[in-house]
Amino acid sequence: MKALVFHGPGQTSWQNVPDPSVKDAADAIVRVDAVTICGTDLHIVKGDVPEVTPGRILGHEAVGTVVETGGDVRSVRPGDRVLISCISACGRCRFCREGHYGQCRGGGGWVLGHTIDGTQAEYVRVPFADLSVHPLPSALDSHDAVLLADIFPTSYEVGVLNGNVRPGDTVVVVGAGPIGLAAIATAQLYSPGRIIAVDLAASRLAAARDLGADATASADEEPERLVEDLTDGLGADVVIEAVGVPEAFEMCTRMVRPGGHVANIGVHGKPAVLHLEDLWIKDVTITTGLVDTHSTPMLLRMTAAGRLPGAAMVTHRFELDQMEEAYDVFSNAGETGALKVVLGGPQHDTVTVPPQER
Repeated sequence: MKALVFHGPGQTSWQNVPDPSVKDAADAIVRVDAVTICGTDLHIVKGDVPEVTPGRILGHEAVGTVVETGGDVRSVRPGDRVLISCISACGRCRFCREGHYGQCRGGGGWVLGHTIDGTQAEYVRVPFADLSVHPLPSALDSHDAVLLADIFPTSYEVGVLNGNVRPGDTVVVVGAGPIGLAAIATAQLYSPGRIIAVDLAASRLAAARDLGADATASADEEPERLVEDLTDGLGADVVIEAVGVPEAFEMCTRMVRPGGHVANIGVHGKPAVLHLEDLWIKDVTITTGLVDTHSTPMLLRMTAAGRLPGAAMVTHRFELDQMEEAYDVFSNAGETGALKVVLGGPQHDTVTVPPQER
């Protein structure tokens, strides 16, 4: 099969690799029908995630069709159309039993495209399939569903829930890329008083307004002053960091009110300064987190009901073998206006799986 392989910082290639095979009785082999690129993938390519080693197939978000399952899989069977979650869950360890699947210690967590081969390929092996894939209703379009693999549960759980968004709150989202836009969409489920979006790109600020932001500010034009003006000098109740650079995190801590919440979603590759000399007296709560995807079934139901924007965030579509072009477009979003790119590969009737010892 073909797959996008990481060869070290700044180096990837769309190349031939061996087909995946069932290695454990809980595995499923899925033909990839739609896949997308995450900002985390860009961090990996930059070298910000050293756990990803050369030779790894990237990607952790996809919709596909099950072509084979191990003997222990009960929730899906060959022919089923499924959402592949960015998080795999063993279901047995302490964290999985608490619903904290992102911290799984039984071989799951964020493994696809990280510590095992991922979804930016024609086929993918998904471990712990019963808890790591979600059957999809036939009426739900693949380009809507694929956004439920990562960005919507991440924004909702790590941004909105960790940030404790409540009715009437002033919410600031720093970073209006896909994650930030999904945070704007899901924050509205809690009826905040206003949502303010901050970004450098005018196209992304326009998208934020389209998705419900009440005010926008360019990151290089003193957004702190706008927040101060709109809150009578108090500061925002909730500030969500959705960029992953030190300057953005430090800006968030300057905009939050006493007793407020800073919810960090961004993937950081460099240290950020924590100004405790200013924050220690302000009763500020700062949260970090990796998504658990416990909310995915609920978000799927809401997407199917038309309550989330889904494919409205998809700005570019490619064939699967245009993976390198799609990366170029997504990584140069300031010039291309890309928000979310989705790739749909050619359809295959069969997958060749080497015989396994059972």
